[in-house]
Amino acid sequence: MNVLIIGATGPTGQQIVQQALAQGHEVTALVRSPEKLDMQHDHLHVIKGDVLNPDSLQAAMSDQQAVISSLGSKLSFKPMTLLSEGTKNLVQAMQQHGVRRLVCITGMGAGDSKGHGGFVYDKLVLPLVLKEVYKDKDRQEAVIQKSNLDWIIVRPAQLTNGSATENYHVFTDLNNVTGGKISRADTAGFMLQQLSSDRYLHQTPLISN
Repeated sequence: MNVLIIGATGPTGQQIVQQALAQGHEVTALVRSPEKLDMQHDHLHVIKGDVLNPDSLQAAMSDQQAVISSLGSKLSFKPMTLLSEGTKNLVQAMQQHGVRRLVCITGMGAGDSKGHGGFVYDKLVLPLVLKEVYKDKDRQEAVIQKSNLDWIIVRPAQLTNGSATENYHVFTDLNNVTGGKISRADTAGFMLQQLSSDRYLHQTPLISN
């Protein structure tokens, strides 16, 4: 499949790129700093661009069949709009090019997964450290959910750098669920599965060990 990956230079994004290439996908990575993607492959095409620049998204979207967004942001204690504005541009470019499938990562604490991360995460980390980031993740999710795309929003628990285990839980009903941790490798694997599966179409699965 021809897949456009947004946020490919982040730690989770790099896992997605590596696994996508290993699975035989034709990967286009739109990145602000190509030098940060220290990877070479016959099926990897790196394009310098920015999700806040609609023109670069238009160029990257040509001939794509699906998009994976691992768009991240630096920690900010001030109001921010990178995730929501960038995703708005991404959705518009997909619609204009007729690309239907969008798999997007947000995180545990976005939308109705708020309050399912355990005491320390819910009472300390989220409100004191990640408050502004998650406000924008909520706006980002709303942009996707209002679109007419074939979307899946993936909310991983706290990310680790552990290896792929393929041994994790997927929750769509969060009653009595407390998320723990999950490796970036497992998160990447789950996201790639959603390129060709409709099991979680128009849903927001929380994934956790």
